[in-house]
Amino acid sequence: MEEEKIKKIVRKGYAKIVKKESSCCDPSISCCDSTKMSKEISRKLGYSEEDLGSVPEGANLGLGCGNPIALASLKEGETVLDLGSGGGLDCFLAANKVGEKGRVIGVDMTPEMIDKARENVRKSKHKNVEFRLGEIENLPVADNCVDVIISNCVINLSPNKKRVFAEAFRVLKHGGRLMISDIVLLKELPRVIKRSVEAYIGCLSGAIMKDKYIEVIREVGFQKVKIIEETHFPIEYMVNDPTAKAVMEKSEIPIKKVKEIADSVASVKVYGVKP
Repeated sequence: MEEEKIKKIVRKGYAKIVKKESSCCDPSISCCDSTKMSKEISRKLGYSEEDLGSVPEGANLGLGCGNPIALASLKEGETVLDLGSGGGLDCFLAANKVGEKGRVIGVDMTPEMIDKARENVRKSKHKNVEFRLGEIENLPVADNCVDVIISNCVINLSPNKKRVFAEAFRVLKHGGRLMISDIVLLKELPRVIKRSVEAYIGCLSGAIMKDKYIEVIREVGFQKVKIIEETHFPIEYMVNDPTAKAVMEKSEIPIKKVKEIADSVASVKVYGVKP
C-alpha cells in the first residue's frame, strides 16, 4: 500500500475507535464501549491501579502493547514527547512524573484523537500537558528540545519507520533518550495478513522484523539501543482480539495458521540514547 493510503486508512480507523465504533489493537480483549475493559487491557499491559486512577476518565482507550512509562525513568522537570498520543493516557502519567516544572507534548495525526485528548486536559488538573495535531514522520516540534520520547504501539503503524526515528533523533536533546513499546515480528507474516487493511489498523501488517526494527533505530544515530523487555503473544490473544478475528475470518485462515501468526508477533520495549 502507498504511504498516503496507509495513513488515510489508519487515521480513519482510529477516528472510529474514538467514536466507539471499532476495536483497538490490544492483543487480549476488545476495548469497545467499555471503560472497564480498557482498564482490564491496561492492567494486563503493566499499568497499576494507581496509574489508571490518576488520569482523566476517557484518557485510557485501551490502545497499547506495553507501558513505556514504567521503564522510562522520568525525572522532575523533564520535557517528554509522546509519539501517537491517542487519548493521552501515557502523557498524563508522564506529567505526574515530571511535575509542574516539567512538560509533556503529545502528537497524533487523527483530529478526533487530538480533540479527545484536549477534552481530557480540560477535565484534568494538569497544566503541563499539551496535544498537537501532526504526523510522527514530520513532528511539529523544534530541534533539540525534548529530554525523553515515548510511544506505545504506534510506530509499527507508520509506513516510513526510519523517518519516524530520524525525527525522534532530531527533536531530542543531546543525551536525550528513547523508550518505546511496540509490535515487531519474529518471522514474516503470511502475504494475506501483510496486505490486510484490518490487520494494519490492528497493528499486525505494519510491523517489521525485530532485527530490522533495531537496525533502523541505530541507522539514524541512536546509541546504546537495546530491547529492555520482550513479550510473546499467546494464541488466545489473537483469537480473542476482534480486529484479528475479522482478519482471520475474512481470509478464512485455519486455527493452526492462527497459532503460527501469533508465534510470529512480539511486544517489545526498546531503549536508545542520542549522543
